[in-house]
Amino acid sequence: MKRLRHLIVKELIELRRDPRLFGIVIVAPVVQLTMLAYAATTDVKDVPVIVVDQDRTTESRALVSRFDASENFTVIGEAESPADVERALDSRRAWMALTIPHDYAEKLHAAQPVSVQVVADGTDANSTNVALGYAGALVSGYARELGAASGTAAGTPLVAPEIRVWFNSQLESRYFMIPGVLALLLLVVTSILSSMAIVREREVGTLEQLSVTPITRWELIAGKLLPYGLIGLVDMVLVLAVSIGWFEVPLRGSLALLVAMCVVYLICTLGLGLFVSTISQTQQQAMMTAAFFFMIPMVFLSGFVFPIENMPDVVQPVTYLVPLRYFLIILRGMFLKGVGLETLWPQALAMLAWGAVVLTLATLRSTKRVG
Repeated sequence: MKRLRHLIVKELIELRRDPRLFGIVIVAPVVQLTMLAYAATTDVKDVPVIVVDQDRTTESRALVSRFDASENFTVIGEAESPADVERALDSRRAWMALTIPHDYAEKLHAAQPVSVQVVADGTDANSTNVALGYAGALVSGYARELGAASGTAAGTPLVAPEIRVWFNSQLESRYFMIPGVLALLLLVVTSILSSMAIVREREVGTLEQLSVTPITRWELIAGKLLPYGLIGLVDMVLVLAVSIGWFEVPLRGSLALLVAMCVVYLICTLGLGLFVSTISQTQQQAMMTAAFFFMIPMVFLSGFVFPIENMPDVVQPVTYLVPLRYFLIILRGMFLKGVGLETLWPQALAMLAWGAVVLTLATLRSTKRVG
């Protein structure tokens, strides 16, 4: 017991002398729990709705106001044509479209049943199911109020929702999750491997030997990252083959563009791993830093599990710093919607800029000198 006590004291002293390790094991869990507890929510609120009001009467505006007044929905504007609805759903500016027919008020005054169309983006099956349940309950409640006011017999609602789901009509959750798994696998494999690139040289003592060679900084970086990039491309091909061939996830977009976007994403993950390597002293520290400070927050804040739109307003701006957020939008848009750069160019540009910045920072911090 005496030897054990001395060993425990020794480890505590080492922990106290290493402020970075102290931050990893003490501060990071508290910070992450505080932030991720707000982000990890399955509630669906403020679902963006675009309206196609073909009636434009007081009665139709009353229904739109009912949606806008609900805490579950936010009316973002009106569409003039089906093409406007398609663009809004493709770009994720809207999750749902409400179409009110031109004879809506006329049928209500005649006490005749009328249907309003609700078109939902089925990309995120779980959130869509919840949102459709909210929409159905809202319309049903409104119909009961109208029936009570007009004296219509119970069981014959005046307004009924006509539900349609785009992009994932069966609401298969694997169509939403599997593209996310592809992004997550590339993040974990390539960032973990590259995070140990420089620090491994320092730990085994070969960085000292590299310091006397004529290798330039960029050559050292390229030599470290290209093998891991090749591994990432091989993993990408394997996961794509399994996703499309075995799980039958539809790829409606361009395969060549998808591969190009994967390469841009690999620049982000490899650059992130290299940056972690330049601020770590040991391989163990590099792995813990990559996992605690980058991977776990990215998973929760990227929309992989919980929709970003449902997170508190104070958390949502943080998600713009997460490259996984942009890659998930690209993957799900190409797999399920078949859209290309004409829609996804903001995400592609943001991801490319993120990769360029982190790779530049990592290169500037790296050196052939022994740290």
